[in-house]
Amino acid sequence: MHKELYPLQFEPILKERIWGGEKLKTQFNKPTFSKIIGESWEISTVPGDVSIVSHGNLKGAKLTEIITALPIEMLGSLVYEKYGTEFPLLFKFLDAKDDLSIQVHPNDFLAKKRHNSKGKTEMWYVMQADQGAEIIVGFKETVNKAEYVEKLKANKLLSILNAIPVQEGEVYFLDSGTVHAIGSGLLIAEIQQTSDITYRLYDYDRKDANGNKRELAIDLALDAINYQKQETKKVYFKEPNKSNMIVDCPHFTTNFIPVTTPFEVQKNGDSFTVYMCVDGNFSIDMDEKEFNYQKGDTVLIPAELKRYVLSGNASILEIYIS
Repeated sequence: MHKELYPLQFEPILKERIWGGEKLKTQFNKPTFSKIIGESWEISTVPGDVSIVSHGNLKGAKLTEIITALPIEMLGSLVYEKYGTEFPLLFKFLDAKDDLSIQVHPNDFLAKKRHNSKGKTEMWYVMQADQGAEIIVGFKETVNKAEYVEKLKANKLLSILNAIPVQEGEVYFLDSGTVHAIGSGLLIAEIQQTSDITYRLYDYDRKDANGNKRELAIDLALDAINYQKQETKKVYFKEPNKSNMIVDCPHFTTNFIPVTTPFEVQKNGDSFTVYMCVDGNFSIDMDEKEFNYQKGDTVLIPAELKRYVLSGNASILEIYIS
């Protein structure tokens, strides 16, 4: 394993979805192979979908291999202490040409008990929204389990769910247990715990290419759902050339950085940092080397790389664990 670390980019792991479209190709130039690509997994250690380095001396190496060889250098002392050699987050871009299923994710306790997995708390940054695009986030009002089951059986679940219009630049934080769905016409950057456990509640009676309806997990979901009304939208500042906090939760911290002039970053080695470019172009200047990125790029900064300069004209999400 080559010991010299640098900002790492990975081959996108592209996923066909019944609701997917072509924006990941047309807007981000992802190497899509289909007209229904719904997801680009940018950084992943989900078994069977482990990210592979796309540039530089480590090109072709798996992220898990690098972490195993250089755990503290890659992850950071705090992350290593908390998670060992596990990479705890999953980064995606989503293109919803059609509505996603209404779903919920279990919390850590339930996911561990049932699936020996982590739960799934996540956040969405809306990169682009067609006119009239909506999301579903939780319930209009607090309900109890019996009321929920009654509406589900009567095919009236949508009547109690909180559907709201969304616009570019908005952020929504979904703690595990929040019933949710991304609506059609949305391009989203998603940050989540490393988990692929999803309980589908309702899928609009759609059928896949083989004429089959997708599997629902109605019974499993009953104990996973938070039936309380929730506030999921995050209001945040956009001060230029500064890390403006959006989300700070036990699983990750996300900041918004509008870069307009060179902006020096100093880290302490506690955690890796990930940058998702949600608009424009930027560069990372480090040890007299320049690394360039554009909208739709995701880059992982190993924890041992503590000083560098961001420059360009871009909007960037900065993610780490604190």
